[in-house]
Amino acid sequence: MKLGARMMKTGLAVGIALYIGQLIGFISPLLAAIAVVFSIQPSIYRSYQSIIEQIQGNSIGAIIAIIAVFTLGNDPFIVGFAIILVIGLTTSLKMNENTIALAVVAVIALMDTTDQTFLYFAGSRFSSMLLGILAAFIVNLVFLPPRYETRLFSKIDHATNDILQWLRVTTRQLSDEPALKYEITRLQDDMRWVDHTYLLYSEERTYFKGSRFSKGRKQVLFRQLITTTKKSFDVLKAFYRLEHKIEQIPEDFQDAVVQELDKLINAHEKLILSLKGRIKNTHKQSLRQIEEPDIPLLVERLMHVYEESNNPDKLVFLPLASQLMEYHYQLERLKKLLKSYQTHHQDDFIQTSEK
Repeated sequence: MKLGARMMKTGLAVGIALYIGQLIGFISPLLAAIAVVFSIQPSIYRSYQSIIEQIQGNSIGAIIAIIAVFTLGNDPFIVGFAIILVIGLTTSLKMNENTIALAVVAVIALMDTTDQTFLYFAGSRFSSMLLGILAAFIVNLVFLPPRYETRLFSKIDHATNDILQWLRVTTRQLSDEPALKYEITRLQDDMRWVDHTYLLYSEERTYFKGSRFSKGRKQVLFRQLITTTKKSFDVLKAFYRLEHKIEQIPEDFQDAVVQELDKLINAHEKLILSLKGRIKNTHKQSLRQIEEPDIPLLVERLMHVYEESNNPDKLVFLPLASQLMEYHYQLERLKKLLKSYQTHHQDDFIQTSEK
């Protein structure tokens, strides 16, 4: 079993909330632990948003619960009516599901039957829930803050390596079809995780003007990295769909496709290596000049193949040509953005691995 940072944060925050709740003498410190579970977030920015929203949601629940008890009592049907009001109000304010759920828990906890003074009872339970929310925020802020820059690059790097390896195998008609089908499904999930991690990375806030400018350039570069990887994945899917039809085109053209795609793959890999800092600055320019792919010429040759043949089935290769052109275009754009970033931010490296 792999223990993630969020799991450890949740356990630590629950322990802190229970300990402080018992130390202060709250009636129900268990409510603090419940609030923690609903309040832990994957990033500091979302944790900040969550603490504001959770306090608002719990305040709404507490106010409605107190009014309901003093005016209507705490009959079970009154509790249900109060919950309906809280859900309706928090939903209309577009609060998230965790906030709504915790507000409902607040209503149930505050409207419970007790022999104690109601205001003291309600205040103690409401304070317990606020303690849990604050404990979750502090733990998320201090303990193992997420490094989404490193995580994002790692996910892009792994997905790109897998895609490029499968492209090399598939273009040479060496791939196992069931295995490739499974890998395409897995890679689609990987790309969804890349998009999700990029969203979390883009939400991270910087507090210095110079850092904000650098972060903005990094975001643009990462977005282009993701776009380029997705285009390479589109090429892989196009080859997978045409695997049994490749033999319809002349062998010399098949060889040309493999050669040009290899050049694209090599160029893509060199850009990733450059980002990792594994290529010396003095050699970057010479590496870019080695075997530059000429995809427009390849597409032009494909058009000649169509003109020389009356077989309409060969038109199925037009989408492949389009995907190759788009992949080449996005790769060239990535090259320009990377060069620009490395020129203007020589001392601000992208964190590609944990220190």
